[in-house]
Amino acid sequence: MTIRVGILGGGGISETHARAAAEIPGVTIEAVCGQNPEKVAALAKRYGAPASFTSVDTFLRHRPMEVVLIGSPSGLHAEQGIAAARAGLHVLTEKPIDVTTERADALIAACAEARVKLGVFFQDRFAPDLVKLKRALDDGALGKPLLASARVKWWRPPEYYGRSRWRGKRALDGGGAVMNQGVHTVDLLLWLLGDVERVFARQRTALHSIEVEDVLVATLEFASGALATFEATTAAFPGYPRQLELSGSEGTVIVQQDRILSADLRTTHAELAGGEANTNQAASSPIVSDVRGHRSALEDFLRAVKDGGEPRCSGAEGRRSVALVEAMYRSAKTDQPVVITG
Repeated sequence: MTIRVGILGGGGISETHARAAAEIPGVTIEAVCGQNPEKVAALAKRYGAPASFTSVDTFLRHRPMEVVLIGSPSGLHAEQGIAAARAGLHVLTEKPIDVTTERADALIAACAEARVKLGVFFQDRFAPDLVKLKRALDDGALGKPLLASARVKWWRPPEYYGRSRWRGKRALDGGGAVMNQGVHTVDLLLWLLGDVERVFARQRTALHSIEVEDVLVATLEFASGALATFEATTAAFPGYPRQLELSGSEGTVIVQQDRILSADLRTTHAELAGGEANTNQAASSPIVSDVRGHRSALEDFLRAVKDGGEPRCSGAEGRRSVALVEAMYRSAKTDQPVVITG
């Protein structure tokens, strides 16, 4: 069965989406859409797409096409996803699902009404070591969760924001170091440790000339009783790999980027033996050089389209990280802890 996809967005992440799609047997790229006609035409030519568009409405009417991969600015994901759903197309959007839970809810409802699939690219959920860690945690290998520490100390140079019409802008980026970069780690914490009930956060625009934060720290209280600290910045020159430490009653696991560095447990657990190297350059560069995670996420989504199941990161799952980020921002703005109710 051939599945025909369209690429919505002409920037670097759309190149990643196209590369991932091009590697999957039985998938063809039928059309590309973006604001810059030269970039869009070049992307279409590079990946053999027979059509390119600058009008979203015209793009969504193009056939044959069953799936749309959205790589536009974050604040457009819901608007464009709703339009795609109403055109009868399945929707897989880059993270975050959008920049507010209100918009996320509208997109989820539109896809349900149109009976099309909705998913979000959170490729960490497919990294081999992190899949092993998730299974081990679900098996109780760490015992009672006690404490977690997540640090996203990345670097983005001034031109990363200055040369973009949307990065660092509240309307289209929704936030800075957390909503754009740190949201991967927010999703990972929720996936591994479950729901957060209460958050207290502080934030700063410390270095960059942008409308949103480039530094945020937060404390998280999980429904399980575990506590966590979370740090995210795009101002830590020269940029460092993400670090995640999880401690429970039966031991501690340390993750760097998407690789398990160490697992010190009272009882040996086969899932946590060894680790697979990664080539993610996200600490210092916005370019995704390794598309394996995006390919796995796309393959999982296409299985859901074919078989009628749910993707590993559905719209509802993608909403959870936006709700937590919103709570962080609300806490930082009010200087008060925020209780998350759903």
